[in-house]
Parts: sequence; C-alpha cells; structure tokens
Amino acid sequence: MQRAALFSGGDAQMAAGDLGELLVPYMPTIRVPKSGDRVYKTECAFSYDSPDSEGGLYVCMNTFLGFGREHIERHYRKTGQCVYLHLKRHVIEKVPGASGGALPKRRNAKLFLDLETNSDLNSDDFEYEDEAKLVLFPDHYEISLPNIEELPALVTIACDALLSAKSPYRKQDPDSWEEELQASKHAKTLVQLDNGVRIPPSGWKCSKCDLRENLWLNLTDGSVLCGKWFFDGSGGNGHAVEHYKETGYPLAVKLGTITPDGADVYSFDEEEPVLDPHIAKHLAHFGIDMLQMQVTENGLRDNDVKPRVSEWEVIQEAGMKLKPMYGPGYTGMKNLGNSCYLSAVMQAIFSIPEFQRAYVGNLPRIFDYSPLDPTQDFNTQMAKLGHGLLSGQYSKPPMKSELIEQVMKEEHKPQHNGISPRMFKAFISKGHPEFSSNRQQDAQEFFLHLINLVERNPVGSENPSDVFRFLVEERTQCCQSRKVRYTERVDYIMQLPVAMEAATNKDELIAYELKRREAEAARRPPPELVRAKIPFSACLQAFSEPNNVEDFWSSALQAKSAGVKTSRFASFPEYLVVQIKKFTFGLDWIPKKLDVSVDMPDFLDISHLRARGLQPGEEELPDIAPPIVIPDDPKVDEIRLLYFRRSFLVALDIDESSVMQLAEMGFPLEACRKAVYYTGNLGAEVAFNWIIAHMEEPDFAEPLIIPAFGEVASSGAAAFGAVGLDNQPPEEMVAIIISMGFQRNLAIQALKATNSNLERALEWIFNHPELEEESEPALDMVNVENNANANILAETGSEGPRIKDGSGRYELFGFISHMGTSTMSGHYVCHLKKEGRWVIYNDLRVCASERPPKDLGYVYFYHRIPS
Repeated sequence: MQRAALFSGGDAQMAAGDLGELLVPYMPTIRVPKSGDRVYKTECAFSYDSPDSEGGLYVCMNTFLGFGREHIERHYRKTGQCVYLHLKRHVIEKVPGASGGALPKRRNAKLFLDLETNSDLNSDDFEYEDEAKLVLFPDHYEISLPNIEELPALVTIACDALLSAKSPYRKQDPDSWEEELQASKHAKTLVQLDNGVRIPPSGWKCSKCDLRENLWLNLTDGSVLCGKWFFDGSGGNGHAVEHYKETGYPLAVKLGTITPDGADVYSFDEEEPVLDPHIAKHLAHFGIDMLQMQVTENGLRDNDVKPRVSEWEVIQEAGMKLKPMYGPGYTGMKNLGNSCYLSAVMQAIFSIPEFQRAYVGNLPRIFDYSPLDPTQDFNTQMAKLGHGLLSGQYSKPPMKSELIEQVMKEEHKPQHNGISPRMFKAFISKGHPEFSSNRQQDAQEFFLHLINLVERNPVGSENPSDVFRFLVEERTQCCQSRKVRYTERVDYIMQLPVAMEAATNKDELIAYELKRREAEAARRPPPELVRAKIPFSACLQAFSEPNNVEDFWSSALQAKSAGVKTSRFASFPEYLVVQIKKFTFGLDWIPKKLDVSVDMPDFLDISHLRARGLQPGEEELPDIAPPIVIPDDPKVDEIRLLYFRRSFLVALDIDESSVMQLAEMGFPLEACRKAVYYTGNLGAEVAFNWIIAHMEEPDFAEPLIIPAFGEVASSGAAAFGAVGLDNQPPEEMVAIIISMGFQRNLAIQALKATNSNLERALEWIFNHPELEEESEPALDMVNVENNANANILAETGSEGPRIKDGSGRYELFGFISHMGTSTMSGHYVCHLKKEGRWVIYNDLRVCASERPPKDLGYVYFYHRIPS
C-alpha cells in the first residue's frame, strides 16, 4: 500500500549513485550501534509518541535517541544531526479469509522486533505492517527501506543494527542496571504430568514435612513442598529443591502469591525468579483458576470470602459498573510489572498544582534547555510524565465519527489511551537496588525517594516539594529530674501508628479468630472476614503520646535514666501526607500487614498538635556530654567497638552467607549488606537486629559504600547519607561519634574541622578536651537532630529548609491503597478527588469512583484549608 510522505521534498526515485552522493556529507555523523549503546526506537525522549503514533518515531542515527514529530525539529536545531531513521507501524485490516495467529501477523517483521503489540486488537481481523525510511533534515528528504543495493554499506549496516537492537531497558550486559524478570526457557515447552493431581483451594501443606508456610507447587507433577530454611526458624526444610534434584522438574510457583495479575515463579534450573507467560494454563492443569484467586497468607484464598469483603474487591471497587473517564488529568499508566506503586504516587503528585506549574508549566523551557541526552535528565522526564498525564493527549474517548471512518477505510487507528512510564522508571530508579528491580515496592518509600530527587534537581526558583516539608519539634524529658531538651527536625510524612487496642469491634474480632482457626484445622474455607475498626482519633492520640527513649543518658543526672520523647508540629505543611503504619512484624519476625479499617476524616484539624516550645517552669537539660567509655573487651560493647573497627581498620569483608539469609526473609539486598557490615560479620541474628532498628530510615535500602582507610569523606552524601543543613557533616558519621560517648555538638565541630574525616575527627576531639565543657548550646538550634530524611536535606542550602507554615486544618483530596499481605507483594491503586467527585486510578483504568474505600488507604493526601 502506498502512503504519502509526512513531509514533502525530493524525488521519489533516484539512481544508486545519486543516493550515495546525497549521503556522502552525512557519513561522518552516522554511527553503527555498539554493545552497550542504548537505542530508543520505541519511545520519544520528550513525549509518549512511538512508531504506533500517527507521526511515527524518528531515531537519530548518531545518538540513537527517539523523537516524535513535535520534537524532532528541536533535536535537529540543538545538535545539527541531519540523518534520522523514521519508524512507523500501521495496523491493517485483513482481507477476508486471511488466517490469523496468536497475535496480528506482521509484515516486514524484522524491523521492530521488540515493539509491543496491541492486545486490544482482534488477531483474526488485523495485521501489522512496519515501515522504515531514512529522513534527511532540514529538507525532510525520505529514502525508503530496505534499499540495500542503493545505499552505502555503512548506512545499510547502521540501519540494520539499529532495527535489530534490543530494548534499552533489558538487562543486556554488566553495565545494565535495570533488572527485569525474564521468561523461563522452560515455560513454553514445560511438560505437565497427567496424574490427576488437583490442588485444593486451601489447607495446603508440605507433602514431606507437614509445614504450612512457604509452600511451592511444582508445575510438572503438582507436588506441594516447602522452600528454603531461614536462620530464625521460619521458611522451610528445602524439600522443593530436593524434589527438583531428584526429578529435574524445573518450575515451581509459590502458593499464596497467585493473583489475577500473575504469580511468583522460580526456576530451579535457571536458579532465579522467572516469568511464566503460560502460568494460567499451567495452573489450570491442576485445577487452579488464577483469575479467581488473590494473594493470601498461610495458604487461604481470598475468593472464599463473601463478596465486597476482600480488600482486593473493595479497593478496586470490583463488581461495579464504573464509568471510564477521559481527557486532561484522567490518563492511566501501564503496569510494567509491579510498577503500580510508582503509578499511584505519580498520579497523586501531578494532581498538585505546584508540581503541575513547576514541570508542565515550565515544559518548553525545560525541554529547550535539556541536556543532549534528555533520557537521563530528571526534570525533562518529570515534565514529560506530567504532560503525558495532564494533556489529555493519551486519554481520548472513542468517537462515533472515528469509528465510522475506520469502517470506511482499511486502516485501524487504535486509541492511545494511557502511557507507559518505562523511560521514567528507568531513570528515576537508576542505581537504586530496589526501585530498579521488577519487584513490588513500598509506595511511601518511593514517595520519599521522589522528593529526594526533586530536592536535588531544582527547577526554577520554586521548589515544588516545599509544599510537603514541615518541622517537627521533639521534646525529650528525663523522667527523674523532669528536665527537658527541645530539638527540631525536618519531615515530609506524618506517620500514624495503628492503635489496635482501640478497636471498636473487639468481640467480633475474637469470634472471627476462633472460627478462622476452626476452619483452618478442618481445612474448610475461612469464615467471612471481620476487619478491625480503628477510630482515627485513637491513631492521632497514639501519635501524640510520649514514647520511651531507649538507652537514655541524662545530662542532669550524669547517668543513664528513663526518658520520654514527644513530637509536635513546629510548622504545618501546605499539603499533609499521612501514612497509616499498617506494616509490622509478627511474633516470628515475618513482615505482615495489619488488615484494619480506619475511619479517615474528610476534614482534619491538627491545630492542637502545634508545638509550643520551652514552657514557663520547664528547666532545660544541661548541655553536658556523657563520659567516654572505650571497652577493653569487645563483648562489653560490641557495637561501639565495631564502629572503632570501621573507623581505624581496613574495610571488613562482608559475610555473603549472612547477607543471603537476611535477603531470603524479604529484606532489600543492600540493606542486608549494610546490616552485616555495620555489625562486623557477627552473624545473621545480630544483623537482623540492626535491620529492625534502622528499617524506618529513608536510606535503608541505599547501596552500601565502604570508605577506604583514612578516606576523606568529601562525597559524604554518597558514602554516609548526605550533608545536612548549613553544610553539616553526614548524619551517619555524627551518629558514629555520638555512639562512642561524645556529645553531638562536639562531634559536629570535630567533623567540620577535619572535612568530615572520621579518623581525624576523633583525633581532633582527643586533642581538644577543653571543648567538651565549652560546647556551644546554640548549635542545637541550627542542627537537625536524628533527621529521618537527612538525604533530602542535602540540597536545601545554607539558608535552611523553606517552610510554608499556616493553619492546621486540612481537607482530604487523595489516598493510595495497598492490597496484599506485605509491601513486597500485592497491588496499589490511587483515588483522587477531581472536579468534585472521586476518581479511581488503577494502572491504565481511570474511572469515576462509586464507593471510594477511604477507610482502607495506606497513604493519604490532604491540602490545607485557607483560613
């Protein structure tokens, strides 16, 4: 089929010699993609245009960056690059009688090997036709491909290499950081024994040891066996691995992870988690309908629960006829495989006017001043994502006129509803061991990670993250002397504990638990779920109550004593983010989620939590450092000695066996490495205690960077967290010196005097004993103590963080909900209030909400009510 050129210019036919002569001036700019080069042939760097789009995609033959029709001129003007490969995919209606396959048939299939197909098309009615041509700027002269005999050899080789290049997001070489689960080589040819095995809906147990947790179903013979053993006694006895060694049956699925979206599959032969594209078929062989199952705990199905009780059904508003929403602000995001946490957070972020103005409002300036590789620029990718969500360009309803036009013509023009945030996720998670993986993550942790990046990449004079920032006043009191100390720190999230003891339906909960245990013992379906109902006022009360301070040293008593700490708001943010701390640990230290209902208010007033500072009659704790105790025996104080070893000895070798024991419990790999390192390889149990004590820290899963002996920490932000307010030393290094018994002010003074060199700082302290008595109390007013978000403060500058203080009265405008038993699994959706009504954002689906489950949310977003 002949198609008109997008741009006019040039004759349709030229002799081979003429083509070669035409390309001679451009030959030095044409490159052949090498191993490690990223070829962006499926997505524009500035928009979500692709070869499927009406204007197709232009790929630079020098930088291999892709550009849509609206942005190609910008790249040409900025770089002077003239030769582009134009890619366009057409969807053609099949002629009557044509045979179809599993997917629409491709013409010129070699062109776009990894271009995703449109699953909405009926493969019996449509097929693909891929088209490629060289375009020369500025005249827009077009040379159709393939044209091998007429083109110079270098051009032919470059075009062929570009068309054959794999996606830049796949793990191709050691330099690639993006980890994506790959389809198992056994999935397509897996043999399943016809042995009549049917897996029951509940009551699973290992066929060799009767364990009921961490169970794996072998997809060849249907054996249910336990997984690996964990050092804390949980896990299993490794019978699933033993079975593979005996039989060679390679694939197994973890029972309890099966959902309509997929399941956790492990390949014993390939020794890694894998994807099974045929998982539904393989499970159906043993009588499991994955479309009817949800993630469960202890092997019980959620589909046995009565309608509209399962959180999966309630949160997603299943069973209701939800009206799809289209237009600006109603654009969905494709799930890339456990990327729903990112989608939910970004939908909420770009519903806030300050972020809309900062990125979408400044889009022309951001794009014009973007670096030569805009795929690696934070502000460019934020502006691109914001425009994709807010422009309405990728959220258009099907029009009757368009449907009639499609019937009249052969070509099918699919609606490009929704965007795929693959480039955004690739960049924003670069270098992060968890967010760069294909595993499910905590939406709250990703929110802090995003704010960190916003802080480090200023866009204009206004920082949009200012709207979340607030000051927390912490009042610490010695219980014996009654003296107090006031400090301030910066935070971005109000974390509310779940006050389980305040449940209003305790009798129902007790009765439900008895019925559940009876049903489990009898292997019957569980009873109808009863969810604990927690008053929001009780959670707020728990937040405001004093907490015990462990290992408190009272400067008034010159000894250890009991101490309590109370937190209040020294300022109220413009937008208040509230996290309900639903995730905790069971008695066996296995992470679990509290399935509770909290009656979150539409209107919130926390004015009574305003900090008051030092009150009349209160006496401050003296600013005296605790005595220095250096243990002679390492058993006296293992942790302090380890800090000395860390400071003065060569870097410790990390015990990888301990790391893997912790990682198998579900903790982030980098956090496990840090735990083992910071506890001096004393074993997994000691490292586990470190994890429990530090898992709330925002850099918990950041990569471990081990400093060399005597190394000057000039890049403290990378090695120890980050520099704090007023160019403060890294908080991690301050904590190390404090843990040795020195006063905080003295630690900061010593690190400042030695350019944050830990070894020299300790030597400086011993050479200035007089400063222990002359520490400046004023330092406490400037420094941020025990800052949970020290890495976010790194870029705030010497003037300190900008605070938008105001009223403590708020209105709810959005919330993110989580379904599943832990942050390591499950699914996230987002509800936002727009134009007076609630809207549910569930990946690509954007619909008017009929019954927003405000009581089951995980992270809530409130905006301040003007006074």
